[in-house]
Amino acid sequence: MSLNLDGKKEVVAEVAAKVAKAQTMVLAEYRGTTVANLTKLRSDARAKGVYMRVLKNTLARRAVAGTSFEVAQAHMVGPLLYSFSEDAVAAAKVISDFAKANEKFVITVGTYNGKLLDKAGVQTLANIPSKEVLLSQLLGLMMSPVSGLARVIAAVSAKKSEGAPEVVAAETAAPAVAEVAVPTAEVAAPSAEVAAGAPAAPAA
Repeated sequence: MSLNLDGKKEVVAEVAAKVAKAQTMVLAEYRGTTVANLTKLRSDARAKGVYMRVLKNTLARRAVAGTSFEVAQAHMVGPLLYSFSEDAVAAAKVISDFAKANEKFVITVGTYNGKLLDKAGVQTLANIPSKEVLLSQLLGLMMSPVSGLARVIAAVSAKKSEGAPEVVAAETAAPAVAEVAVPTAEVAAPSAEVAAGAPAAPAA
């Protein structure tokens, strides 16, 4: 169904609003792809935050004019499905995964950060872990030293608890040795004094 002027303006405004927030755009030819498969693709795209739409190329060129995506304007020819995502990887991953299972669905180009990507470039971008995966991996790395430190502290605490009775026993035993030694010295002293003061034995 052909759009009137107002309808075209609405489409351009809608796409331009998505473009303004997007980091990545991917274009793909969909000729030969079944309606059922395209419906499933759109459902997967929505679930992953990817805006997807079949557009007239003239309207798409207007929507991306003056943005980092205009580097792909020369490639906006033929029946194309346009995909945009705020996440740097999402659009590339959704399209690449679908293309693997649908050989008639062909990736043409993509753009990221003002750079034009060919099919291989889009696939490379798709293989980069998503933000959620990266955050999960980072959290795991941050938690590993903390959990390891906690185990060390617990082990040291347990060792101290086990060694405490031995220290107390040693401290208790020390006074007993001192108490025995002192009286021995006191008893020995008078014996020496008696020996020194005794009269000499009469000569024979």
